[in-house]
This record gives sequence, C-alpha cells and structure tokens, in this order.
Amino acid sequence: MKISFILVGKTSTAEIKNLCTDYMNRIQRYVKINELVIENQGGKISDIHKAKQKEGELILKKILPGDFVILLDDKGKEHTSPQFAAYIENLFNQSLKNICFIVGGAYGFSDEVYQRANAKVSLSKMTFSHQIVRPLFLEQLYRAFTIINNEPYHHS
Repeated sequence: MKISFILVGKTSTAEIKNLCTDYMNRIQRYVKINELVIENQGGKISDIHKAKQKEGELILKKILPGDFVILLDDKGKEHTSPQFAAYIENLFNQSLKNICFIVGGAYGFSDEVYQRANAKVSLSKMTFSHQIVRPLFLEQLYRAFTIINNEPYHHS
C-alpha cells in the first residue's frame, strides 16, 4: 500500500514546506508516501469555474482506476484523532493499493473530482487556506500511524 498526497499549487512558504517535509519523512517509516503537485490554474484562468475545471482535469490524470480517493474538504466527515487512526487502519485492512488524499486549490474541486471521490474528510468546521491544510493534515496522518502502532506520540 502507498499514499499519494495530491496538492493543487506549490507550497509557497519555506516554513510550511519544512513542516510538510518533516511529516512526510516521519510518515515514510510506516508507508510509502509521495507528493504530486498540480499547477494552480487560478492565476492563469480568471474564470473561477474554468480554473476549477482545468485543475480537476489535472487531478484526475494523477489518479489510477483502482485508487481510493479521499478529498480534504470542508463538507467532509470530521474525526477525532483516534477515529481517524481507526479509519486509516480500516483502509489498510482492505488491502487497497493506493490511497490518494487530495487538497484542492483556493476554489475547491470540480464536480468531476467530487464524483470520482470515494470519501471526503474535514479537518475542522473552520476554513483553512489550502496551504495551511497541508501540514495540518500530514501531522494528523502521522499521528494516526503512531496511534495504530501504539507509539507514545499521541497522548489521550
């Protein structure tokens, strides 16, 4: 099993990049994870709908037919950290080949990406920038693996 972390737009600040790199390296101890960056279309295409459509096309090109796709979306299901760990463990027990976690651009996802998704996960009822969601999610994914492996990182 492996995880693909698909992002729309490059991470813009060194601090966020460093946090993401740190958590990606930590996660590598448990599972192969790779980052795939889709070019942000918002700066190229002024029409929001067209930008989302183009980003959606680029996202869908990165997903294989057998991939399990989870959107990080404000309309998704919220979990506590232990619940998220159980969710991840359940996915691993299903012997899925690849799980794709996707962070959309500033305007969200196209309808086609929503249709392709197998699930949606929300990190909070609050809205976060698509940049800040990256290290927040990676930290929670790392935390999930430490919970699954009964390691002391998570204190409940």
